[in-house]
Amino acid sequence: MSATSELRLLLVHLFATSALTGLIWTIQVVHYPLFAQVGADRFVGYEQSHSFRISTLVGPLMGIELICALLIVWKLPTGTSATVGWAALAVLLLVHLCTMVFSVPAHTILGLGFSSNAHQRLVQTNWIRTIGWSIRAAIAAYMLMSLFTARISSAV
Repeated sequence: MSATSELRLLLVHLFATSALTGLIWTIQVVHYPLFAQVGADRFVGYEQSHSFRISTLVGPLMGIELICALLIVWKLPTGTSATVGWAALAVLLLVHLCTMVFSVPAHTILGLGFSSNAHQRLVQTNWIRTIGWSIRAAIAAYMLMSLFTARISSAV
């Protein structure tokens, strides 16, 4: 992989992961806690609108992030160890698994009407995704810095 391709891959990866990290923190700290204050009469519409709107942001970014993570382990960029690449992919797979196992079912229940239990489960289990994406953002930044460090060292 060329130096320019490595840089582009790691920049796109960092962008997608950082955007998702910011979104998940906003959802965790702002949106999900406010679900309980919407009111039963308007909740179904609110939940459906939230799910649709957030999916239009999160879906493409998750796809881009996954493609980048797979490319990173397939064509390790300069300065990125296989261990770091695979660890980043493992954390991403955990985030996706939590999305499918916890978040999607909770949103499905909430789409039928507010449920205190489903809401509480959603808020609690979403911390796994919030922490996971935060770890991934740090790893993505580390990979980019490792590329720069390796390129500078080889130039000297």
